[in-house]
Amino acid sequence: MNTHTIDHPPRVPLLIQGEWVESRTSTWRDVVNPATQEVLARVPFATADEVAAAVASAQAAFKSWRKTPIGTRSRIFLKLQQLIREQMDDLAATLTAEQGKTLADAQGDVFRGLEVVEHAANVGTLQMGEFAQNVAGGVDTYTVQQPLGVCVGITPFNFPAMIPLWMFPMAIACGNTFVLKPSEQNPLVTMKLVRLALQAGVPPGVLNVVHGGEDVVNALCDHPQVRAISFVGSTAVGTHVYRRASLAGKRAQCMMGAKNHAVVLPDAHKEQALNQLLGAAFGAAGQRCMAASVAVLVGDARAWLPELAAKAQALRVGAGRDNPDVGPLVSCAAKERVLGLIERGVQDGARLVLDGRGVMVPCYPRGNFVGPTILAGVTPDMAVYEQEIFGPVLVIVEVDTLDEAIALVNANPHGNGTALFTQSGAAARRFQEDIDVGQVGINVPIPVPVPLFSFTGSRGSKLGDLGPYGKQVVQFYTQTQTITQRWFDDAASIGKVHTTISLK
Repeated sequence: MNTHTIDHPPRVPLLIQGEWVESRTSTWRDVVNPATQEVLARVPFATADEVAAAVASAQAAFKSWRKTPIGTRSRIFLKLQQLIREQMDDLAATLTAEQGKTLADAQGDVFRGLEVVEHAANVGTLQMGEFAQNVAGGVDTYTVQQPLGVCVGITPFNFPAMIPLWMFPMAIACGNTFVLKPSEQNPLVTMKLVRLALQAGVPPGVLNVVHGGEDVVNALCDHPQVRAISFVGSTAVGTHVYRRASLAGKRAQCMMGAKNHAVVLPDAHKEQALNQLLGAAFGAAGQRCMAASVAVLVGDARAWLPELAAKAQALRVGAGRDNPDVGPLVSCAAKERVLGLIERGVQDGARLVLDGRGVMVPCYPRGNFVGPTILAGVTPDMAVYEQEIFGPVLVIVEVDTLDEAIALVNANPHGNGTALFTQSGAAARRFQEDIDVGQVGINVPIPVPVPLFSFTGSRGSKLGDLGPYGKQVVQFYTQTQTITQRWFDDAASIGKVHTTISLK
């Protein structure tokens, strides 16, 4: 195992006007392997001038890109999906090194983004307008979906391949230009995807990349030439981005934090329910906005807790490149936060059924590892229930009836996703109809839809009325222009003035 820091780690460049540019900033951050603490690269916090240059590049490129034929745009994304498939192993290895998730999960990260790239190649059928003939005598009305201009994407650390691929392919396919700000914690796989996009034929200036923190985000929110901002990340930052961008007159969509409940009825298929629940809770070390972080055991399903804990204890913790069940958390700070919340849960009266603190991984003494942890006897007033832990921690709440479970889920301020495990169609239908959550799984623990649909988190998990990818994001990245036309040969053409609009 290699734990040493590279003597001269490479510097991550900016992308402006199709050129890879080394930032002139004095502020840099290390990109660190969370299993070894090896410094993989250094990422710049771009200057205000560099952010402005990236936006100016996108604005200049928009003039011609917006008129590029649909077929030309589509073929770029057909090529990009081919390149991503060819580079899948390399992309997954890079993602694992900088983010920590297992190789298998890293490939899933890339693949779920690849699905959106494939969908972007079909933009011609997604961006069609409407036509009505003879809305009045000799008058026709039709609509076209026009691109907005410069769009921005701000992406999180937990899905450094999937989330960028949710954003820039659909925006660019719709005729917009784009400025991407990847997570400063792990931008390396994102940059590889950007290189593949250029190789696929994205013209200079159509896709630009800047790096940084709060100052860069604020500069993008404030820039007058930016028309729309897509964000995925924490609730605190997402709320800030939405408010600041909206006040600046921009469209904004912000996918934020969550507290997703998996409700288990006693008639569920026990083996399948427990296995899926554990995968949804502890996969990606719990660092998913759609992780099943609360298990609601209904009635006699409470008796399944010992078996659930035994299965969780058997999960293997290790470095992502060794393809265990659970990899490390993304940073030392993330680990300390999770450990602090576990301790807070115990202090608040939760029962520590399985303790993943202090887990040791051979050959990786410095890794940010926390093993699967289960806290039972949790009540809604505890910090471990109220806060998004974002780690391999499953909290258990017990209720007597499905009605109580539904009331519990609906009382939570978040609305990203929920799941019900049952073999009763009647129970499933009642749950689906009464639950106030944007994405519902029936015997599906993480109900993230494929790109034929849209991501539809709701309530406290989302700001903005349109979600990323699918049909909704085409609406987000375009504006409707309505044209009413008339080609006539009547009295108006030979000098008669009409002061009243005729609809005959």
